[in-house]
Amino acid sequence: MPGGPLVIQTQGYTPRLWADRTAIFFTNVQGMFFDNAALTETLMDQFVHAESYGSRLVPVMGLLYQGGVNAVVLEGAPDEALCRYFAEDLGLQLPEIHVLSHADYLALGRSLESETASPTHELISKLIANDAPLVDGFVTDATIERIARRLGKRTLSTREGSKNGNNKLLLHRHLESMGLPVFDTELASQPAEVGACIQALAKRGFRHAVVKSQLGASGVGLMKVETMNTEPMVPAAFFHEGPVMVQGWMETGRNGITTVHSPSVQMFLDDDAVYLYDLTEQILSHESVHEGNESPPPYLDALPDLAVELFRQSGVAGQWLHAQGYRGTASVDFLVARLEVPGAFQAYVCEVNARLTGATYPSMLARHFLPRGAWLMRNLMLKEATSGRAVLRYLEKHGDLFHPGMERGVIPENFILNEHGRVKKGQFLCIGSSTAECHELLLNAERDLPIDWDYLKD
Repeated sequence: MPGGPLVIQTQGYTPRLWADRTAIFFTNVQGMFFDNAALTETLMDQFVHAESYGSRLVPVMGLLYQGGVNAVVLEGAPDEALCRYFAEDLGLQLPEIHVLSHADYLALGRSLESETASPTHELISKLIANDAPLVDGFVTDATIERIARRLGKRTLSTREGSKNGNNKLLLHRHLESMGLPVFDTELASQPAEVGACIQALAKRGFRHAVVKSQLGASGVGLMKVETMNTEPMVPAAFFHEGPVMVQGWMETGRNGITTVHSPSVQMFLDDDAVYLYDLTEQILSHESVHEGNESPPPYLDALPDLAVELFRQSGVAGQWLHAQGYRGTASVDFLVARLEVPGAFQAYVCEVNARLTGATYPSMLARHFLPRGAWLMRNLMLKEATSGRAVLRYLEKHGDLFHPGMERGVIPENFILNEHGRVKKGQFLCIGSSTAECHELLLNAERDLPIDWDYLKD
């Protein structure tokens, strides 16, 4: 974009991020749909113990904001044994930790809006005492803005920048205006118009279509349908922001497509530049829902021109995101169609995630401890809940647990705790010299832990 920020590629090395800044971060996971209550409820119905997800921020907070003592406001308390591992073994600078449930977070926002919040509110008093000048969150919503004003601090991103930066339709229109490849797309302003959009795609040879709301996360706001079904039951909540996109579904066997890949470029936006610092592959379910990540993508050698094209398109998307007023970490997600001709492909931007994403945490940790190495992160559900201390002990006993100075190992990135404080689910990061070595580490950990587990979505 003319006059836009610089685009700087640092592939394999994380930029210094907010090198001289500190922040108070609210892990408002349940705010990702802003004021769309119906999609928020759908998101929460799909997440078990969602209050633990924000704890992924604990180990990377000091890497993201490097200026001093930070604070993080979680929706649930983190696992104590895991926090000790981060601080005492990995040497990471942990933030001050406060806990505020999502219900109390919303109540605080309402009381601040009506100016009924007491200045002696316990959390407000503690945060006023924190010297950090910034307030941030997974998204900058109205509550974040009100809290920042009450604390006499400012938000890192504007509310408009945070919301618009996650808007798939705004991004699609920009990419199209810039001449970048885009999916075959029809717009529907109401549920009754979706059928005609599907019929139009069917005439172009698509067997499946996907209906996308303008805001979405973790598969919520996305609906895959067969083009033979011209009367799909699309929830009214999909239209909360306006028209939905109905797009042709990329699949093998059509137009010479042999394989479909799902790479993602990790970005960081400061006031002056857009940094492209990691190239990852998303591990997706059959319904294209995120289940994990690895870096580098294992097929890059077979597609030698792909990385350059992904970074080129990401630069265009990153400059657009910067212009919206968003600052911080983000990702550009792609679908890449691998074609019959060796080395040939088509790359399409799917969406921009203007927030800390499922790949942000493992990428930052892996690049901190092993720059230019490889990493793999998987979401694992334990079939029987156990203590965090026991998980760490099992990994340590068999030499799988990573410690600084090692060239390979497993870092439990976060534990999702049940109502009894026991680990029900976790994100496990494997780092090593190659993706093959990382997959071997994961298999070893699965073998060494006397726990049955399943792979699942983020």
